[in-house]
Amino acid sequence: MSVDTFIVYMCLQKDGEVAMQTASELAHNKAAAAVGLKAAVRILDKWRATGEQGEAILRVSHSTYARARRGDVAEIKLDSDQLTRISYLLNIHAALRMLFENPENLYGFVSMANHNPYFNGRTPLDVISSGDFAALYETFKRIDSLRGAQW
Repeated sequence: MSVDTFIVYMCLQKDGEVAMQTASELAHNKAAAAVGLKAAVRILDKWRATGEQGEAILRVSHSTYARARRGDVAEIKLDSDQLTRISYLLNIHAALRMLFENPENLYGFVSMANHNPYFNGRTPLDVISSGDFAALYETFKRIDSLRGAQW
C-alpha cells in the first residue's frame, strides 16, 4: 500500500460540498484537482501571500498559478506532490476555521510572528514559503494540534 493511500484530500465541489478523496482518486479526477487548486490560490490570496510564495508553496509554475488565479484551470495537470501540497494547505485553512471565527485571525494568523519552538519568531507563511514539503507538513501538524489533533 502506498503512502498516498493514507492521505485524504478535501476538495470543494461546485455545489459547495466537501468531498474526501485519496490521492489516487484525485489524480484521476481532474475537475476535483482544478477546484482544489483554485480554492488553494484563493486562500493564499486571503493570506496575502505573494505570487512567488504561492508558487513555491504549491510547487507550480508562474503560468499555472496565474491561470488558477483567473479560474482558467481546465487544462491544468497536477502531480501527486502538488495535490498533496494543495491538501495540506486546505487542511491548514480548515484547522484555522475551527480555531477562529474572526476573519482577521482566520486569515491573519499565518502572517503573525510565532514564537513557538518550530517557528522561532517566523510567521507560518514565511516557513511554508520556503517550498520545502517538510515545512508545509510541520506547519500543518502544529496548527492542527492547536485544535486538539494529536500527532
